[in-house]
Amino acid sequence: MPKVSVEDLKAGMKLAKALSRGNMVLLGEGTVLTETWISRIGDMGVDAIFVDGPSEQPIPKEEAIRQLDLRFRNVLDKPYMERIKKMVQEHIERLYV
Repeated sequence: MPKVSVEDLKAGMKLAKALSRGNMVLLGEGTVLTETWISRIGDMGVDAIFVDGPSEQPIPKEEAIRQLDLRFRNVLDKPYMERIKKMVQEHIERLYV
């Protein structure tokens, strides 16, 4: 479920999470957006909302793994850090399925 900025919303998109203010639900999960709703969401000062659909990853998987390797290169001698890196790598792999 991608988080989409209000400027990039399009009629026909469906909310993946309810849009709330405090305890009040303004638009329920599953609401199909119209031009009117998009305009009102913008007027509410909302920056972005979650919509149904696959998330688009900003970088290729190989680059994400390379950056992960760089971040952990100096701490792999610590067993717990190696485990954390493995968990993050598994998460990255699932993002690109």
